Amino acid sequence: MLDGHMRHEDHMGNVGELTEGGVQWMSAGRGVIHSEMPQQEEGRMRGFQLWINLPSAEKMTPAQYRDIPAGEIPEVSVPGGSVKVIAGAVVTGNGTVPGPINGLTTEPVFLDVALEEGATFEQPLPATHNIFVYPYEGELETGDDAAATPLAGQAAGVLGKGDHVRVRATGGPARFVLLAGKPLNEPVVQHGPFVMNTREEIDQALRDYRDGVLAHPVLS
Repeated sequence: MLDGHMRHEDHMGNVGELTEGGVQWMSAGRGVIHSEMPQQEEGRMRGFQLWINLPSAEKMTPAQYRDIPAGEIPEVSVPGGSVKVIAGAVVTGNGTVPGPINGLTTEPVFLDVALEEGATFEQPLPATHNIFVYPYEGELETGDDAAATPLAGQAAGVLGKGDHVRVRATGGPARFVLLAGKPLNEPVVQHGPFVMNTREEIDQALRDYRDGVLAHPVLS
C-alpha cells in the first residue's frame, strides 16, 4: 500500500489494517474467503495487488495470511536512491539484505525502488527468473547505456534473458517496482478468482465454494 488505509478480514479469523508502506502477503492455497474494505474518508488510495501462481503440488495447501507493517520492511540506501525489500533480497556494496518474504518455491523478488534523476540501479538476479519493471512515477531506461530501452511511466517492461538488471531514471526522479520469479512451466486455467491447472480442478473449486467447503475450519 503506497497511500491510504484498507481493512482485511477473512474466514480464518484474520483481521489486518493495511496502511501506508505496509504489505499483506496471503497464500490462497485450497481456498480463502476474504474482504478488503477502504477505511479512509478522504485522500488518495494507491497501491499494488500482485498475484504469484502456486505450483500444482502446492495448490491445495492450507491458506495463510500475514500482515507486514512498514517498520518490518527493510529500506536500503543505494547510490542516488533507496530500495524497499519486500520479497527476496537486494545486494549492495555492504552485503545482502533480505526482505521479510523468502523460502517460497517460485523464489519471488519484489523490490520498490526510488531513484533521483539520472541515478542508476543495478542488481544481480537469477538467470532462470522472469523479470519485469513497472515505473509508477517518472520514466526509466533499462539496459546498458549503449543499448538502453526507454520505459514510459505506468508501462510494464518485460526484460530479456540475463543475470542482472540495470535501470536508470530519466527526465526526473522515478519510483518503480521490480518483480522477478522462477517460472513454473505448468498449464494455467483461470475462472474468476480461481486459478488451477486443469478445467476439472476449476470445476471442483467451484463446487467446493458452492458447498461451503472453502469456509470449513480445516483451513485455519
